[in-house]
Amino acid sequence: MKISELSPEFNRSSGDPLSSQISDLESLIVSAESLSSASPTSLSTLASSLRRQLTLLTPLAPFPEGSQLHLWKLSFRLWNACVDLSNCGDRPSISLAELRQCAADMLLIAGTPSNVPSASVKAASFLHRTGMIWHELGLLDRAAKCFEKGTDLVDASSGNEEELRVLLDLNLARSQIAWEGSDKTLAIAFLTRSKALLLKSACADAYKSLAEQFLSYGKVMLSKHESNASPNASDLLSEALDICEKGIGVTGKYSKNAELEALKSRCLRFLSAERLHNEDFEGALKCVRVLRNSWKQDETEHPSVGYVAMKGWLGIGNVQEGEKELMGLVKNKEAAEGVVVAAAEEYLKQAGVEAAPAVMVALAGRCRVGGAAAAVRVVKRVLDGGGGVGGKGRAKAVAELAADERVVRLFNGDESKRERGAMHSLLWNCGAEHFRIQNFEVSAELFERSMLYVSREEESRSRRANCFRVLTLCYLAISQLDRAQEFINEADKLEPSITCAFLKFKIHLKKKEDEEAIKQLQSMLTYADFHPEFLTISTHESLQNKSTRVALSSLSTLLSLYSPGKLMPLSEVSVVRNLTTILLREPNTEFEILKHAKLVRSRMVEIGVESFFGKGASGAREINWFAGNCWNFGLKAGRDMKHELCKEFLELAAEFYGTAANIGDRIGDANQAMACKCLILSAGAMLSLEERKKGCLSDLDVKKGLEMLERAGKLLSLISTDDSINAGFHYLHTYNSYQLLNKSLTNMQSQQTQLIKSYASTKACTPHHLLQLGLIASLGPRPNLEAAEFAFRSSLTSLLSLSHPDYHSIGVILRKLASISSHSDDLAYEVYRQAYQIIVGLRVGEYPEEEGKWLAMSAWNRSSLAVRLRQGEAARKWMKLGLDLARQLSGMEKYVTNMEECIKGFEKVCDGERGGEESHTNYQLVLA
Repeated sequence: MKISELSPEFNRSSGDPLSSQISDLESLIVSAESLSSASPTSLSTLASSLRRQLTLLTPLAPFPEGSQLHLWKLSFRLWNACVDLSNCGDRPSISLAELRQCAADMLLIAGTPSNVPSASVKAASFLHRTGMIWHELGLLDRAAKCFEKGTDLVDASSGNEEELRVLLDLNLARSQIAWEGSDKTLAIAFLTRSKALLLKSACADAYKSLAEQFLSYGKVMLSKHESNASPNASDLLSEALDICEKGIGVTGKYSKNAELEALKSRCLRFLSAERLHNEDFEGALKCVRVLRNSWKQDETEHPSVGYVAMKGWLGIGNVQEGEKELMGLVKNKEAAEGVVVAAAEEYLKQAGVEAAPAVMVALAGRCRVGGAAAAVRVVKRVLDGGGGVGGKGRAKAVAELAADERVVRLFNGDESKRERGAMHSLLWNCGAEHFRIQNFEVSAELFERSMLYVSREEESRSRRANCFRVLTLCYLAISQLDRAQEFINEADKLEPSITCAFLKFKIHLKKKEDEEAIKQLQSMLTYADFHPEFLTISTHESLQNKSTRVALSSLSTLLSLYSPGKLMPLSEVSVVRNLTTILLREPNTEFEILKHAKLVRSRMVEIGVESFFGKGASGAREINWFAGNCWNFGLKAGRDMKHELCKEFLELAAEFYGTAANIGDRIGDANQAMACKCLILSAGAMLSLEERKKGCLSDLDVKKGLEMLERAGKLLSLISTDDSINAGFHYLHTYNSYQLLNKSLTNMQSQQTQLIKSYASTKACTPHHLLQLGLIASLGPRPNLEAAEFAFRSSLTSLLSLSHPDYHSIGVILRKLASISSHSDDLAYEVYRQAYQIIVGLRVGEYPEEEGKWLAMSAWNRSSLAVRLRQGEAARKWMKLGLDLARQLSGMEKYVTNMEECIKGFEKVCDGERGGEESHTNYQLVLA
């Protein structure tokens, strides 16, 4: 605005430094008066020049009275120029604010002329306005400095109304700056300081400004919803209300009184909301009563009052009063539809589902503007008011309202097509939300109601079919299977699809109709939109319903669809693996599992290992899975004496393990070792099968078994010999190989002997295994005495080297060696002599009694032939050896006596023959 000149023209004298500075300052102000807001660069330059000129002028203070007046005039001229520039511009700029700051600072530099009325108040007013502009620009520090300078110019104790008003404005401004700077304590302190100023003022605007400031702070704190926030919203709102009441009391019947009354009502409304937020329902109702008592009869009640009153009554449990307040709010024309609907929803939360129909009818009457559109808005408002889904009660109430014939009739006709679609969407979405949270009964009801708003025209066939399918899912979930079947049949009539076929399949599963379910599986293939993924899902559903037979049929059907280059939801190997996994859970499925394992082998050969199993570690895992299962089933079949199955499973396992080792698996050696074990056990199963059938292996089988064992022999080094189980595989390899060589049509005894010698040289060799090999070689239709003797002698040597020899095994070996050597007297004597050396020195009973008796008796009995042949030395040798053995064994004392007598008699006979006497006596020396 324009400010008139304060004094007559000031005449400065030439040559005076002060006059020169003021003259330069005036030139700059003239430039400001000629500028426009369209040149921000010029404004910035001018502001800098003015600031520099004021800096030069400051040291010349204090100024004479005339200079002071002149500077004041220049300040007002600069301020007016800023006003003009501001009126031309769109918004304040920093450069323009700098010019206003220069105008205010000019008054501070000039001082307060004595002949200018209320000079300090005018200067403070300039600073207040400048600070407000800085505040508007967001420069709070600059604004705060202006307000502080202005406060210093005003005297709070003067009692001047104008001065008090300026000081109040400065305090309010400083409070706002502190509040925005997050120093809320200081902000409240400024407002508290301002309350003291009101005691000296009867201005309604002053009371109104301070109350509005308290109210604005209270609203901010109330919006934070923090009960322990500082400052407290309740205190701030109470202060605002108190100031309004004091202002009304002081101002009396002034015209401004109506504004204070309106502000008081606002304070009461927010205070009631604060009480409601803190669940002080009695306090909220008290505020409502005060509000209603202060209003005139011709005034319309603010909608928030009825809402707060309703919430207050509901909070203290008075539902009837809450209903009255709700109906009053419904009748209030000033209340927005959103407020009415929100209030109705809050009431329904407390009143329950029973009150929903009456409330919805009231809402429909309140919101009904255009028939169908109004009904859509009612339902939408009710649903949206609860966050979308709402509770079951509200959903059912909406369903009842939507099913009302009066409501449905509103949507008849083409003109309501859009609203009909909107109502269908609302009910559908609500049903979908309840479906997601598994309120299936509620969702089914909503979906059925939504179909009331779908036309039966051809264009709606797809939507109706979709509704029927979703209803099928709902009734499936609540196990009303007949109802579900009814709906899916209707959907299939309207729009045949694979989805309908799958849902029919699912219903058959639920009804435990496995035959029908399998038929439905086959019919799926005939649908145009069929995708193999549905067979995968069908398998999951079958397993979930414990229908193993259907699951196997589903996977078998899926497996039949595989062909080169065809995209499928699962790899072929995954399908076979899942089939096998299901079969593993069922009894007596070994042959089915074997069939699928053979299929895996054939597919592996047909399309390649990586193409079938996959590449890298994933492919190796797949192969190892099949290998492991074949291994486990082979062992189980062996334990169950099913040697044919055992042989085939282990043969397959060997192939799988060998393949896994050859594709770069990190555990290749372990797989090769497992392949070796499988080959050995498979050959063993072949031999066991022959023994069980009491038949004879064909030459082809023998060759095949030997080839398998030959492959295993190349891998034997990979099997550890650290434990007895793994060492046993080395023995089994030798044993099986020996047996198969024994069944060959050609004489393979030299190979058998070499086989046992090779085994004896390994770390896996044990004396007992050599003993067993010796026994095998010494028995049967084709004994190999050379191999047997080597095995027995090697076993004996190993046993004798032990710290605690097994003398029972030693006894068996010595008996066998004695039997093998019986054709040669010298060799036999060597064996018996070795036995004697072993027995000498042993504790009583340490050597097996039976074996010892056999040695002693058989050695003695060998002398009988020599006696008959008149071979005295040979007879004496065997008699002496038999006697020596008997003397070392317990339990043979009576035999020793007889032997000694026989030897004496034999010696007498021998002496008589040497003396020329002939004896015709024939001694039978064989011991019984």
